[in-house]
This record gives sequence, structure tokens and C-alpha cells, in this order.
Amino acid sequence: MGKADKPGRKIISGKRLTEEEALWLLKNSGLAELGQMAWDFARTKHGLKVYYNRNIHLEPTNICVFRCRFCSFSRDAGHADAWDMSRSEIEERVKSALSDGVTEIHIVGGVHPDRDLHYYASLLSHIKQMAPGVHIKAFTAIELNYMFKKANVEVNEGFRILKSAGLDSVPGGGAEIFNENIRKQICPEKGSAHLWMKIHEAAHVNGIPTNATMLYGHLESPEDIIHHLSVLRNLQDRTGGFNCFIPLKYRNYNNLLSDLEEKPWIYDLRIFALSRIFLDNIPHLKAYWPMLGKPLAALLLSFGANDFDGTINDSTRIYSMAGAEEKNPGMTTHEIRQIIEREGFIATERDSLYNELM
Repeated sequence: MGKADKPGRKIISGKRLTEEEALWLLKNSGLAELGQMAWDFARTKHGLKVYYNRNIHLEPTNICVFRCRFCSFSRDAGHADAWDMSRSEIEERVKSALSDGVTEIHIVGGVHPDRDLHYYASLLSHIKQMAPGVHIKAFTAIELNYMFKKANVEVNEGFRILKSAGLDSVPGGGAEIFNENIRKQICPEKGSAHLWMKIHEAAHVNGIPTNATMLYGHLESPEDIIHHLSVLRNLQDRTGGFNCFIPLKYRNYNNLLSDLEEKPWIYDLRIFALSRIFLDNIPHLKAYWPMLGKPLAALLLSFGANDFDGTINDSTRIYSMAGAEEKNPGMTTHEIRQIIEREGFIATERDSLYNELM
């Protein structure tokens, strides 16, 4: 592809990487070189600020119609490890979160066979009445597609109903990897990459910002990584609706892909650094500490990440059930600030849309 330092020179000059150049960097660049590029890019974009927020995760159920091979979370109804929260249980979780001063409630869970759009719109409305000033970020594209179809409601109308009920933004889960052949191997029942993109584009068109994710470290190739990032970058060029990109590391405990070895932390650093410099139009890159573990998430702040996620308050089980280091994920704001500042950054509290809070 020409001189080895060509991609680095392009980044320094503020020019966009091509897919070919990004693939070359992912495969061939030294880690120090790639990390320096990501560091420079992130400093230009955000200075030394690293963001965090006060949040909880509500996972109303892990009963799910799908059996993705990488998933350690989903269960059938009646299974010993299955749960399905009642409305009163959800109310208690929300009340407890409000007493802790949370600014965001993040809601995702299994695709329950009996729940449609109207059930979840009612749930959002109820939560919004309890917590009118709290941002609700809820439902993956796969959950949304199922609830829309079950209620026989078109996508745009579905978003209008949810937005009216209190939906403020959509998380990025369910993207996995966009190579359809690999999706057939790791999540054959789940919707296509095109479906995920369609749902997120519709959210953007309806004034609902979203995040984006990528599941890495399983069967994907470097080419698949670049393709995934390129698809996201192209959609962002059209809509500008993505707030944040979150690379999600495959964890191999208690699922149908457990024979795969997890990738070493050096690979994580490369994925994050390359993501930061390639996705030049998505403003934020999150190191999701409940999945990565606190030490690795802290290290990734020097490889392009500028968001450490939030307090969580031991309210998510998706990655703890998959063998992540953080078995009971929760931190105080003081602990988060200490970690960020120990790495030499400025800990900056934010709301869900990255407005800074005093």
C-alpha cells in the first residue's frame, strides 16, 4: 500500500482513513505506533477529559426467544436461572436508583416471547412518571424489532409511541459483527446486520440518538472488523445519530462458543485504538469496565477511549454471567474519578448526551 507510515501521516493531517489503510494498520502497525495515533486523535477531540455518569441497568428479564451461541445470559421460562421482574420489583429498583442520584436508566434484556411494544411503552411511561428528569436509554435493535412486529406496528410509528412514552435514546447492543456468514454461526436466529442498521437509522430519523457496538474476539477476521466499522461510519455520515461506539469483548464462559479462547489484552488495545482513528465521525469511544474489568478499561483510556461508563450499582448480569472479572459491577463516583485521575486524565461527569455536569 506504499510507505508504511502513510496511514499515520494521513491521521496527523486530519484526513480520513480508507478501509485498505485501516486494515493495514490493524494487521501490521506496531502497538506503540497505533496507540500513539489513537492518543493524538482523542486528545485533539476531547483534550484530557474522560467522561462518566451515574447510571443503573435494568434487565427486566433474561427469558429470550433466541439462543445466540455467544450469549451466557438468555434462559427459557422456568429455568432455575431465569428471571422476569414484576412491575413492583422494577419500581423498587428505580426508587433505589433515584436515592443514589442516577441520571440514566439503561434498559435491556431478553426478547421475551409474550411482550410487545405496548407493554414496554407502558413500562417506560411508568418509569418516566417516577423519574421525570432521568434519561431512559432502552432496548436493543433486536428487542425493538420483535416488539414492533409482535404489536403489528411499523418501525417509525413504533418509535413515535416509545418516544412519547419516555424513550430518550437507544443503546447499541445486538450489532455483534456485520458479516452475515459469521452471524449465521454465532447468532443464526437473530436479525440481519441490515435489520440492525434499519432500526438505528429509523431511530435517528425520529430524533432518537443511539450508540453502536461491535462484538469482537470470536470468529471474526481483521477484514470483518474493518467492514463493521465502515458500515457504522457510513451510516453516521448519513444521519449523525450515533453518540458513542462501544467495542464489546467476547467472553467464553457458559455459552455455546466456550471452546474459543478469549483474545489477549493486547488485541483489545489494538481494536480500541483502530476504532478511535477510523470512526472519525462518532464522537465518543467507551471502555465498558463491567465487561473489560477496571484495570484494562483504565489502560484503554490511553488507547483512544474517552468514556468510562458509569456507576452501574451492581445492576447488570449480562457479562458477569459470561465470566467477566467484575462479578458484582458497581462503583461510586469517587472510585471512578480516582481511576480516571490516576491515569492522568480529567474525570468529567456527564449526562447521557455528553453534556457536562457540575
